[in-house]
Amino acid sequence: MAQHGMGQQSSERERPTLVFIHGSGDSARAWTELMARLPEYHCVALDLPGHGAQIERPGPSAMGVADYADGVRATLMRQGLSNVCLVGHSLGSAIALRLASDHPSLVSRIVLVGSGARLRVLPALLDTAKNDPAEAKRQIGPLGFAPEHAAQAEDYARAQQPTAPGMLYRDLAACDVFDMMSELGRVSQSALVVVGESDRLTPPKYATYLSDHLAHATLVTIANAGHYVQVEAPDALADALRRWLEMASRP
Repeated sequence: MAQHGMGQQSSERERPTLVFIHGSGDSARAWTELMARLPEYHCVALDLPGHGAQIERPGPSAMGVADYADGVRATLMRQGLSNVCLVGHSLGSAIALRLASDHPSLVSRIVLVGSGARLRVLPALLDTAKNDPAEAKRQIGPLGFAPEHAAQAEDYARAQQPTAPGMLYRDLAACDVFDMMSELGRVSQSALVVVGESDRLTPPKYATYLSDHLAHATLVTIANAGHYVQVEAPDALADALRRWLEMASRP
């Protein structure tokens, strides 16, 4: 998996490396603005197979969340990274939850942005992603951003890096069958659950369910943001993340 690093390694031992995992059809680029606002942390943003810098290495035509998680785990081990704070958006948040549950020694904390214990996809969107991925991408923008950010949604869609063929459908299909509702009790790490107040893809009730069923969760709702919180409101998300990390590091 390709990775993009930013920031200096903190001299403070309690500061974890932040590892960012993007959502469906996206790339490590999704985290650029947020990472720029966290210069005091060592940040690593990953490209999943078939996305961004990994476009020539797509992997199999079908992959589930567990398969993606195995790939992220291999990358972390190869880089000698452990006790990281995983920051995941949408599909990336599902990967973070899976790793936190199955490989707790690798994951010290998790940040779940636009997340849920289940991530069912609108059947019509899933069908469009399979048969007309370009149209599906056009639909995701208006759905994923708050209504007042329509122009930003268009700009973001135009600037998105291409993916290998079939990746958007593969990603959304992985989300559609993801279900950890019965396993949340196995996640013992501290979790920051973040949702945009106007999120229509993973509505605030999903975040509330997570915060109610994870052992150590903090829920933050970001005003004037939809599903793409890290793009729509990077300042607010950076502030929330920094406060949470600093609180967790206090003796």
